[in-house]
Amino acid sequence: MGSFSDPEGKQGWGWSLFTRLFSRDGSMRRAADNWLELARKVRCYRQDCMSPAELADLGACEENLRRSLREAADAGRLRLAIEGLEDVLRRCGGAIYPKSSLAENVDFFLVAAIVILGIRTYFVQPFKIPTNSMWPTYYGMTAENFPPGTAAPGLGARLLRLAAFGAQRREAIAPRSGQVSAQYFLDGNNPTPLMAYTVKTGRKWLIIPATVHEYTFSVDGAPVSVQVPEDFDDFDKVVMQTFFGDTTGYYRHLEELAKAGPLEASLIKFNEDSNGYTRVVNVPLGRAVSAGDTLLRFDIMTGDQLFVDRMTYHFFRPKVGQGFVFRTGNIPEIGKDDYFIKRLVGVPGDVMEVRKPELYRNGRPIAGAEAFRLNGGRVPPYTGYTFGNEIIGGTHLFPGQTLTVPARSYFAMGDNSSNSSDGRVWGFVPAADVVGRPLFIYYPFTRRWGPAR
Repeated sequence: MGSFSDPEGKQGWGWSLFTRLFSRDGSMRRAADNWLELARKVRCYRQDCMSPAELADLGACEENLRRSLREAADAGRLRLAIEGLEDVLRRCGGAIYPKSSLAENVDFFLVAAIVILGIRTYFVQPFKIPTNSMWPTYYGMTAENFPPGTAAPGLGARLLRLAAFGAQRREAIAPRSGQVSAQYFLDGNNPTPLMAYTVKTGRKWLIIPATVHEYTFSVDGAPVSVQVPEDFDDFDKVVMQTFFGDTTGYYRHLEELAKAGPLEASLIKFNEDSNGYTRVVNVPLGRAVSAGDTLLRFDIMTGDQLFVDRMTYHFFRPKVGQGFVFRTGNIPEIGKDDYFIKRLVGVPGDVMEVRKPELYRNGRPIAGAEAFRLNGGRVPPYTGYTFGNEIIGGTHLFPGQTLTVPARSYFAMGDNSSNSSDGRVWGFVPAADVVGRPLFIYYPFTRRWGPAR
């Protein structure tokens, strides 16, 4: 049988490099280099508190290991030299060596936290869309309704939907048999009556404290409640679909109730942490149920979660038409420090005006984003731009009114103009509070996954 031989009587440099890197001797040499680096670190950090004898032992073991490396000692001899050095390090290494697994884990997570904070602060920050003010460009939390009598996903499907879409089930079960009713706010400023709720402190993922809205139905006088996140605004839509089919059926029901006489009014506590009360009316929902029946059942689908580019606006000014994220702490009318996402529609000096369904900038229909064209043409599902007096709390851009964006400020509006609390309500965004622009929708795994628009 033939044998492999080098035609020049020696192995080529490539083979030699391979054996040095991946042979047992090569691995031991790399380990020896690491131990010498550790010894150097111990000497630098602890020599002032080590005894002369310890310093001498450490120096001798270091020199022994270096000599073994210089002489290209085999793995067995290197192992003996390493074990001698390790014995000294165990006696005089202090907190540097040996390191407990707890200390190693703390170091790892501390470094990881610093890296993550650095990335979030200077480069890319994750952001979750809480509301539907930018719908249908970006989705906030939405509801998928499963009215009684229709099929709903089982346990396996629910787990898959939770992983893929962040879907979380909410339902209300009748505690007894009888007629169903609910309380509604008496708010003359809102053309569509809203079901009354109480602001409470709840839990997110059963652990994290969070503000929730608690809605309560009554079945023959027995209450049954459903809690949803504070920013979830589809609850009334679900109630209308479940009990009346649509908005038309809901208003038809209210007309029938009005013919029968005035509804019973009362007071409820709007916020559990305050002493304020608000007036409500008790509205029969026109349905009789048996104990154990499902009154309401739906899944809350998570809002779009995206990465925000925090770098670009340090070097370039935001452009009209871009989605942009900003902090709200210096906008008095908002009253809280939070992150909002809207579309930039006006920069300093711009004159803004709404001429339904279009938004005008400096006397012309605004341009710079596909959402402007779709809203201006009321291309479904875009519904066009609305006046400030057509949304709750609006103070700017009434019919015939113009607005000039001041220096060092921006004007922002939501793509879902009829359901967006934006610059028409709270005015201008200070330029110093702009954070960045949307970059990539990374969750949930829907058709919207991918580069942000």
